[in-house]
Amino acid sequence: MPHIQVLDSHVADLIAAGEVVERPASVVKELLENAIDAGAAAVTVEIQHGGMSYIRVTDNGCGIPPIDVETAFLRHATSKVRTEHDLAAIGTLGFRGEALAAIAAVSRIEVLTRADGNDLGVALTLEGGVVTGREEAGCPQGTTMVVRDLFYNTPARLKFMKKDTAEGAAVFAAVQREALARPGVSFKFLRDGKQELLTPGDGKLQSALYAVLGRELALGMLPVKGSGEDAVTVEGFASLPACCRGSRNYQFFFVNGRFIKSRLLMAALEQAYQNQRMVGKFPACVLHLTTRLNGVDVNVHPAKTEVKFVSEKKIFDAVYHAVLGALEANAKPPQAHLDAPRKPAGHDTVTPNQTFLNLSSEEYRRAVQTRSQPKTWAPARPKTEAPRRESVPPVRQTGGMPIHDFAKPVFAKPAPVKSETEPVKEEAVPTAAPTREPETVPTPVVKAAPEPTAEPVPAVETKPQITQPEPQPEPELWTVRGELFQTYVLVEQGDKAFIIDKHAAHERMNFDKLKAAGYTPMVQMLLTPVVFTPAPEECAALLEHTDELERFGFSCEDFGGGAVVVRQCPDYVDAGEVEATLLELAGDLLSARRTDPDGVRDHLLATMACKAAIKGGQKNGPPELERVAEAVMSGEVKYCPHGRPVAIELTRNQLEKLFKRA
Repeated sequence: MPHIQVLDSHVADLIAAGEVVERPASVVKELLENAIDAGAAAVTVEIQHGGMSYIRVTDNGCGIPPIDVETAFLRHATSKVRTEHDLAAIGTLGFRGEALAAIAAVSRIEVLTRADGNDLGVALTLEGGVVTGREEAGCPQGTTMVVRDLFYNTPARLKFMKKDTAEGAAVFAAVQREALARPGVSFKFLRDGKQELLTPGDGKLQSALYAVLGRELALGMLPVKGSGEDAVTVEGFASLPACCRGSRNYQFFFVNGRFIKSRLLMAALEQAYQNQRMVGKFPACVLHLTTRLNGVDVNVHPAKTEVKFVSEKKIFDAVYHAVLGALEANAKPPQAHLDAPRKPAGHDTVTPNQTFLNLSSEEYRRAVQTRSQPKTWAPARPKTEAPRRESVPPVRQTGGMPIHDFAKPVFAKPAPVKSETEPVKEEAVPTAAPTREPETVPTPVVKAAPEPTAEPVPAVETKPQITQPEPQPEPELWTVRGELFQTYVLVEQGDKAFIIDKHAAHERMNFDKLKAAGYTPMVQMLLTPVVFTPAPEECAALLEHTDELERFGFSCEDFGGGAVVVRQCPDYVDAGEVEATLLELAGDLLSARRTDPDGVRDHLLATMACKAAIKGGQKNGPPELERVAEAVMSGEVKYCPHGRPVAIELTRNQLEKLFKRA
């Protein structure tokens, strides 16, 4: 066994750096937290090439005294913790004393800082954690950190970095989170010389929300304010149920001013939206929780994004009731309209169907005879009747709505294929004498002769066999009986009933059409380009896959400030659904399940097929319902591209059991 020895300090620094500094976004996060702890009122972040080659963070905080500049880059050197008792109630964002040492170990750093009360500042340069130069310099109060050539001395980590657009998006997201955490601080973010974010720093969370998440999402937010036990307060904004998003990327939770990731808080938020949001949609929020410092432990993970609460139930209840109270306060009760003229007293308001309940049997029979005959449903054609081929099915009226009596043969067996080794089945002709020509006798099936045996086999007299044609099963007919809730198509077939989800079936039909080889979508130029601001990661995903999206009809460009502009889209996607479609595509492109090109392409097609399909609640004519029903009843469509069934089957026996008739 090798001898145990103490690691070299440089190796130890590199190991520690791997825990704290994962990517450029980690560097920016640590430097921003130091700037906020220093009391800065304005912070500027500038990056180049995704932050891999250049990061500069400038603040107007208290600065670093000249005597402490070099000490700040030593491991476990900090001004925020003095004794072990301070760890029980941490009120600052940084406290470990590892960030600057870890960053300096894997990069080249230039520091320019001047503390409050000093006439001159200090310029310090480090390379690989080693000080290479120091001198006095004139500079404004505050600190400027320049980080160059990140991971230049750790190629093993360098090869795991993503493209510049993805790394830059992660840095942008880190700046946005800090801007939402501290609305009283003005944040400016520049990427490759372009300004993409500027918050006013007026102390109003709504102003920061508007600058970070955009106008549309900010207007779809509700103010949230509540309190719980043990001095727990909740304040912020949550989205309206109609403004929920397709992912959890728009959920921001802060505890005592620190951004955290907590499944507990996500569960409390989404529980408050129970039965108020669409399936597959997630509420957006910016919630600030304030609790006692000793009620939360932030010394859990080096990244400091995971915390533990002393009483999780109290935290859950505080968030749940605060959000639920905001949603209930926004719900407006229905108001009665009293402007309509009232009917005179004694006026009968029952419907014609209800008046029949008060008639005698003879009166009811006469009343039914006087009603319009076309308003009744026509029964399905009997099974023995051959299917008709009509260009337009006969139209019948029921309650004023045109209904087609669609009777189509389905599940019919295909005609048998003639084979050279099998005889053709024909109508056999009885033989009157053995001298009849052999061509009138059906040719028997040729089989291999048995192996010769030692004993002779006695001859057996054979007689010509008369082949009877096999009876073909009569195809079952189906009939479209109408539509339920303008969402489901009702089809009757024999003793069975089918309820077809017209959206899911039409979605599969569109998907098969789009996936067909050689299909090229028609595109439409938008009269007014669609401009929207997705999350930074979603924006990077869209801009990275512009070629793939263009092949399917979308033209996406960077509009600056984290926004994306769309100038053309496929003809089957409505202009009002462009943003929702692209956000859904971006969320799936970020998923690890869609790393293969075929998976990305199939999901793009499935999403576009869903957007182009007829919607539940949409009114459709009989020809459209017929096409959907025919695709399902013929077996062409069984499942939608997302795996949901398109139809359910109910037998007559099942229905009779439900009505206690069997």
